[in-house]
Amino acid sequence: MDAYLQILFSSILLSIVHASLPSHWLPIIAIGKSEKWSRTEALTVTAITGTAHTISTILIGIAVGIIGYKLSESYEFITKHAAPFILIALGLIYFYVEYRHSRIKNHHHEHHHINVEGIIHERRSKHSIIFTLSLAMFFSPCLEIEVYYFTASQFGWAGIGIVSVVYFFVTVLGMMLLVDLASKGVQKLRWHFLEHHDKLISGIVLIFVGLLAYFVVL
Repeated sequence: MDAYLQILFSSILLSIVHASLPSHWLPIIAIGKSEKWSRTEALTVTAITGTAHTISTILIGIAVGIIGYKLSESYEFITKHAAPFILIALGLIYFYVEYRHSRIKNHHHEHHHINVEGIIHERRSKHSIIFTLSLAMFFSPCLEIEVYYFTASQFGWAGIGIVSVVYFFVTVLGMMLLVDLASKGVQKLRWHFLEHHDKLISGIVLIFVGLLAYFVVL
């Protein structure tokens, strides 16, 4: 597999998994129902909050990418060997977090979403709700893709650009698609597994991408 195709494929995979996590779009559906938003309004809010989320991630990712690129010029070992192992290590950490959470959930049923209840109960204006959601999403950048910027940076601005463009469009459009499906009644499907095992799914993908980066790029 060509190195650029590998970056493209891995970026798409990470972005799809990231966008599909219920914590990114279920709060919008819940608030939309409470506020009686139309399908168009819900999709607009999703686009705005999704854009806020991806922008902060991309800005940090570019900074990480520049650091990685500078290091790759002098310390090629870091990006070619260490970066894939960082992805794998993060995946293993997610496995451990999943294990810890599963033990906790045996005693307490917990959620890690945006505080939807607080936003709804305060009965804020629509603009205030959008601002609050966007702010929350902006300050919760995607750690998985940030780490991948470090791997892609060894190919300079081309690698950084591929990750940024793919992540932006796949994440925002993916979130909008899921909200749209939910507005058509697909919300009746059970999202329990995704909702409570997001770290497990992310961990599997990170390890896969790390192995792919190591064996394909090297």
